[in-house]
Amino acid sequence: MQPGPEGRSAVFEKMVKGVEIELPKDVSVLVVGGGGRCHAIVDALSRSSRVGKIYCAPGNAGIAPQAECVPIKDTAVEELRDFALAHAVNLTVVGPEVSLAAGITDVFRAAGLRIFGPSKAAATIESSKDFAKRLMEKYNVPTAAYRTFEEYSGALEYVRDGSFPVVLKYDGLAAGKGVVIPETFEEAEATLKDMLLDDRFGKGKVVVEEFLTGPEFSFMCFVDGEKVWPMALSQDHKRAYEGDKGPNTGGMGAYSPLPFITDEDREYALEKIMKPVAAGMMAEGCPFKGVLYGGLMKTPSGIKVIEFNCRFGDPETEVVLPLLETDIYEIFSAVADGTSMPEIRWKERASMGFVMASKGYPGSYEKGFEIEGIEEALKDPDVRIYHMGTAANDGRIYTAGGRVLMVIGSGDTLLQARDKALEAVGKIKCDNLFWRRDIGWRVL
Repeated sequence: MQPGPEGRSAVFEKMVKGVEIELPKDVSVLVVGGGGRCHAIVDALSRSSRVGKIYCAPGNAGIAPQAECVPIKDTAVEELRDFALAHAVNLTVVGPEVSLAAGITDVFRAAGLRIFGPSKAAATIESSKDFAKRLMEKYNVPTAAYRTFEEYSGALEYVRDGSFPVVLKYDGLAAGKGVVIPETFEEAEATLKDMLLDDRFGKGKVVVEEFLTGPEFSFMCFVDGEKVWPMALSQDHKRAYEGDKGPNTGGMGAYSPLPFITDEDREYALEKIMKPVAAGMMAEGCPFKGVLYGGLMKTPSGIKVIEFNCRFGDPETEVVLPLLETDIYEIFSAVADGTSMPEIRWKERASMGFVMASKGYPGSYEKGFEIEGIEEALKDPDVRIYHMGTAANDGRIYTAGGRVLMVIGSGDTLLQARDKALEAVGKIKCDNLFWRRDIGWRVL
């Protein structure tokens, strides 16, 4: 029989003869996914006063010391459901968008399982750029002007008559690689051919957007219907090379907090963007439960939306969750069960992370290079290392993906956080890794 909802507080506020009564660490959690984002989630759950057992499917070499890795793909939703039932998992937390787009939360809830993450219908806010743009248009959420096209000829004609640079977005999921910003008509023509004729990401539509200018930032919020709880703000670095040069990637580093975002900016983004979108999803019949990620830009004419995601950002999660003081299991439970949320508290510290990636990423790259020095780097209590694409063999760690490790430093200031992270990066040895040394360069 599936266990019922857990208690709302990590430590009951009951006092018996002046002694606080702690609950046993008897809760089991399944984390779905296997990259750096899921490692950060597992790490946060390992600090919970309630969580005793963590499973991660499929996990990775870095996650293995903190969770039992289960060899099930993140899109095998029925197999994951059966595992959760067989192991009496109390709560499942979903990391990647592909699992959510595959309907994992619908399948789990139909089986009476508790799960943190939006429904397949609500995940459309990420799986369809066109849906997100229409939603924003309908509910007066500030965003770039756009047109959506299914046919190559119509899109090409529209782009030819417009200005450059222009933003071209594949409508569906593309692992962070479906956005291209051509500087010339020839580049736009090649990109449209790639997306609409050659179906690089599959058969789908393309959203053509006006190009906006200004610093981008990430605003993640815990959402339960119309209730929205903001997280610490962060900024990702998408381009592969220093100075924001080169192709877009899944993210080469991030930091928090953001000196260029004022309290008024944050309040505007919360009240005029995140909350109206949550309310709009309710009105559209697909209420959102989980993490709503707003990719925003502070333009000369105000804050506008670049994109929405239906889950924790990657690599933003890796720098934000280490700043969380509140027991994350209690937060996940409150959203999953629709019950009262505990006070969410954040450390008044800074966090900065550098992604170490395989040479050649985001293009083709080789795997299987040994990584040394991780344990030495982790001796500093202000350093965390999250594995993004690694494998273990005979007690040794090897590269197994494009983005391999994310090294995070924390400190009282961003400068201290950067120095801690770079010192740790310098202790890691591998013949086939590169990284950007200029994370946070616009504010430091």
